[in-house]
Amino acid sequence: MPLDFNQQIIEEFRANGGRLSGPFADARMILLTTTGVRSGARHTAPVGYLPDGERILVIGSAGGSPRHPDWYHNLVAYPRVTVEDGVFTYEAEATVLDGAERDRLFARAAEADPGWAGYQAKAERVLPVVALRQVADGPPNINATSWGAGLKLVHDAFRRELGLIRKEIAASGPGLGAQLRVNCLTVCQGLHHHHTAEDAGMFGSLAHRHPELAPTIDRLRREHEKVAVLLDELQAAISGEGADRVLVLAEVERLSDELERHLAYEEEQLLPILDGMSG
Repeated sequence: MPLDFNQQIIEEFRANGGRLSGPFADARMILLTTTGVRSGARHTAPVGYLPDGERILVIGSAGGSPRHPDWYHNLVAYPRVTVEDGVFTYEAEATVLDGAERDRLFARAAEADPGWAGYQAKAERVLPVVALRQVADGPPNINATSWGAGLKLVHDAFRRELGLIRKEIAASGPGLGAQLRVNCLTVCQGLHHHHTAEDAGMFGSLAHRHPELAPTIDRLRREHEKVAVLLDELQAAISGEGADRVLVLAEVERLSDELERHLAYEEEQLLPILDGMSG
């Protein structure tokens, strides 16, 4: 993509919490910042990604170009990279996958989106698959100016991901593809981590500072338990061979509806207080 077009995407991405318009409205995108092989300068590029549990995957398609993208050459030389996902900015270690693992994950990507196979056929080179895993040297930086705005960003990211998954399931064939299963499992994992962190950290801090919030905190904890049950049921629905697409979609819709009620209540009750604490 031309540099000026890339820059437009970068600016829109940063201005809108990772959301893009037009042909990229439903795309999973990150901003990937690498260190230039020759210049040593930092370069940022918008890149599509695939969820993969505790890591994400990026593919060096370059739109089917016969040459690897510049960011790929950079991360081969300097594997420490910066990832912006619209909510968080974090340091990650890039690992170029090879052999059977690379082939399996590329096949999984191409099954979910035949466009990857089209790029592979056009490129006449092996498209690299790269895993990006957050470096465990502290929590990621949240791209928000207040605690309340940060919580809203996180909530909206879960809303968006569940919306994408609902669309993907509705548009899929009679079976449930491997990447779609991973997408479901990854969002389940993310929600579990988020609610565990709230229970262990934020809720306790708020209850200590604002004893009047005790009934609110109790309700939010109970709602976490309800969501946890739905997460378990969704994971059970997708875990077996020949998962029923209709059943999985129904479970995703149940989870989305319950979660939306929970998020709306949490935002109504806590955002004003969190923003006040930030001031």
